[in-house]
Amino acid sequence: MRPKKDDKREHRIIYEIVVDCYDEYERASGWWCYLDDMLKFPFKAKCIQEHSISFLKKGEIVTVLHIADQDDCESEMFVIVEFKEHEFGVPLIQLQPIDSDDQTVEAIEDWRYWVNQGYTF
Repeated sequence: MRPKKDDKREHRIIYEIVVDCYDEYERASGWWCYLDDMLKFPFKAKCIQEHSISFLKKGEIVTVLHIADQDDCESEMFVIVEFKEHEFGVPLIQLQPIDSDDQTVEAIEDWRYWVNQGYTF
């Protein structure tokens, strides 16, 4: 079920994140740049949903170190996390920040909103 339209979030996405983006690559790049600018690393996050390409389980806590390389984010946004003394990439959509700054929370909620609305690059 898609979330209710959020006019303020829609405006931010259209006019700040994917503005002047004409294809999938440009939209992915717009999102990567926005998240790279807005997320304040490192921060703790909780896994809120399991994902088929990640072995994180719901409820596990990780430290998010940085966004993955832009080339790795052409189809989905990934972040590099530290968990049980290992560093690896996971989809940002499966994480919820814990005790993070408002800017980081808003940016991740923007991404989650985009995905949950069914929007694609």
